[in-house]
Amino acid sequence: MRWHATKIMVILAIDTSGKNGSLALAQVKPEEAGIDVLEVSALAGGTFSAQLVPQLGAVLDRHRFQKSDIAGFAVVSGPGSFTGLRVGLAAVKGLAEILQKPVAAMSLLEAIARNGGEHDHVFSLLDAGRAQLYVGDYDLKPVQMRSERLLSREEFAAESKDRVVITSDPSLAEQVCSIGFVVEQVDHPRADVIARLGWDRILRAETVAPEVLEANYIRRSDAEIFSKPKI
Repeated sequence: MRWHATKIMVILAIDTSGKNGSLALAQVKPEEAGIDVLEVSALAGGTFSAQLVPQLGAVLDRHRFQKSDIAGFAVVSGPGSFTGLRVGLAAVKGLAEILQKPVAAMSLLEAIARNGGEHDHVFSLLDAGRAQLYVGDYDLKPVQMRSERLLSREEFAAESKDRVVITSDPSLAEQVCSIGFVVEQVDHPRADVIARLGWDRILRAETVAPEVLEANYIRRSDAEIFSKPKI
């Protein structure tokens, strides 16, 4: 896909998957297939629903852009907080549908995997709580997801040790190193990283329509786990 723009355009990236989140505004550079990040704004955990839309409007105003200047959206679709993901995805779904702009849905596990060094094949890890891990199994040359799974720590310990583990969690890095994995600890991907990865995906036309944009929870919700079967 070759992108044509007749005026300055921006991409908006949102991550509300964790305890804290962020949004980023980046200027599109169509002729170079790149972007310039203009601002990254932190979103405090627990208040995403109250903060997100006002922060979005404020960051556009600070850089003298309007919603109509948005060329596309990049959003973390999971895994992570059920409530947090719903807030971010709902905002993007609404705006993308109104503006008729493309959406790149990004896995946080992929962003972590691609935040590491030069490796052919990696595991990316996130703490899922309850002594469980979100595990991404990725080829990186070229980028291709083999699987994303929810594993117990014991199950992950039995996985092959022939690949590097990438994680942004120092506690996890220490734990998996102690059981024989080679570990690379990276910075947790902020929304500016999501913007770059998302724009690359938009240029390759690897996007989703707003009406089918869904969260990638990996884990079932408590309501699903503990619901009683209907008789």
